[in-house]
Amino acid sequence: MTDKEALKRRYALERDKRLRPDGPLQYRRWEDGRPDPFTPVTPRPPKRDHVTVAFVGGGFAGLATCAQLKQAGVDSVRIVEKGGDFGGAWYWNRYPGVQCDTASFVYMPLLEETGYMPSEKYAHGPEILEHCRRIGKHFDLYADALFHTQVTDLRWDGDHSRWIVRTDRGDEFTARFVALGTGPLHVPKIPRIPGLETFGGHSFHTSRWDYEYTGGDPLGAPMDRLRDKRVAVIGTGATAVQCVPPLARDAAELLVFQRTPSSVDERGNRPTDPAWFAEIATPGWQQRWLENFTANQTGSAREDLVMDAWTDLARRARDRIRKLPRTQLTRDGINAAYEDADFEKMEEIRARVDTVVDDPETARRLKAWYRQLCKRPCFSDEYLQSFNRPNTHLVDTDGRGVERITATGIVAGGVEHPVDCIVYATGFEVSTPFTERGGFDMTGRDGRLSDYWGEGMRTLHGIHVHGFPNAFFVQPSHGARLIANIPHNLTESGTTITGIVRHALEHGHDEVEVTREAEDAWMELLLGSTSNVGSADCTPGSYNNEGQDSGPRRAFFVGYPQGAQAFFRFIGQWRAAGTFDGLEFRRRD
Repeated sequence: MTDKEALKRRYALERDKRLRPDGPLQYRRWEDGRPDPFTPVTPRPPKRDHVTVAFVGGGFAGLATCAQLKQAGVDSVRIVEKGGDFGGAWYWNRYPGVQCDTASFVYMPLLEETGYMPSEKYAHGPEILEHCRRIGKHFDLYADALFHTQVTDLRWDGDHSRWIVRTDRGDEFTARFVALGTGPLHVPKIPRIPGLETFGGHSFHTSRWDYEYTGGDPLGAPMDRLRDKRVAVIGTGATAVQCVPPLARDAAELLVFQRTPSSVDERGNRPTDPAWFAEIATPGWQQRWLENFTANQTGSAREDLVMDAWTDLARRARDRIRKLPRTQLTRDGINAAYEDADFEKMEEIRARVDTVVDDPETARRLKAWYRQLCKRPCFSDEYLQSFNRPNTHLVDTDGRGVERITATGIVAGGVEHPVDCIVYATGFEVSTPFTERGGFDMTGRDGRLSDYWGEGMRTLHGIHVHGFPNAFFVQPSHGARLIANIPHNLTESGTTITGIVRHALEHGHDEVEVTREAEDAWMELLLGSTSNVGSADCTPGSYNNEGQDSGPRRAFFVGYPQGAQAFFRFIGQWRAAGTFDGLEFRRRD
């Protein structure tokens, strides 16, 4: 029997020792002078033309939206992408071992439209990147795309009802509509560790993996140039859980510096059986799977098609809630049942560490003491096993982090560890302002987006912003905010945007904009909700602004109060009605 109060005290103790007054300021951007180590820049003349839709970002958001626009007959679509190809996070993240943590069949968009069968339940990065290229080719998105191009300014031209787009390649073209899907996983960050610049060895961020130094390639070839190297990994989040096993395999010695352990559940990956896939891949199959996964996340599904660790917690909570007597079917009673399910799940995850890791002290330090959704849940059948290798060592800092870096190594707990190479598995900017991460501001009818969002993000449905006509945002917040499967959020937004653009074009409307009243009403609805994801009592991390009060900007992190499934149902009905309530369509006189 779990002593829940003792467990809560342990969670609080572990949280408190990791709290820092500098919060997210403990990190800075990673800049190493290699903006793109994967694709050379191709010279081209600047663009001086006009398109119907310009989309900023060539990841899943841009691909899912622009593919649907093309299907709807909107042919003049241009994607502007700072990388050298489509893919977004999957373009940049080519570190060894990278793969999706949500089942491929619901994670990879447009599988049915492109006729593609993922090779395994959790596809690896190269396959996902190739699928992004497949989407680009299938929907003819390469023809007008601008790669290695960073937008520097978006400015509304009210006299002509269009946007002026400027870039770092000298482009200055116009677009009737613009959409932004820049995402949170493209600006790498590293901790502000004293002495970091003094390190005399080699170092890189995981999203700029240096295969010239390590040897090997993204397809998994051995990193043979590490055979005589002592390598350090700083960070133990989702990225480290994936790249540590191949590093442990190939490096002469590997040191993993840990501030907070990840919760690492079983992955259970397996190849896709073509005969099984042929049975499920009937018309509309992927939408059914998406809806089923979401229904399981919100606890209302009768069956579980995906059957993974993401849906396991929801199933446990649902079973407990069903057993509650009628008198306990209250908000407090349901929350307590969910909490009990979470405690049970995390106890199993911690117990798994003892069964996998040979050394009891290492196992003790690899256990996560927080609720499962306080940090990104991780899944691996290799990470914990890596610490049984004689060349792999956990350097646990008991929540304090690395103290400093010297010319020859890393100091933690007062001990200097000499290393030849440092790999920063420290993630990306998440809580910085949208315009900072995007690298540009946009000027609407009455002013700049950075000013309008100065006290926090404001939208309708997470897509429309008052004062910014003909502009759309593709991201999870203020909508479903389904963190277990971000692409579902993006695909639904793309469907919504496509319907609105098609409506405006078919009816001769020059402008479409959310009214201030509709935006205010949506924000009032959202800010009255709460979330158990990344709450203030969680271990510090990207979900809760490193444990610091976000102030008014907390609005960025909320979603539809009734949950993801309810939002997808709501937005589907909103689209189907055809009236687009809350939006104002205008013709220019």
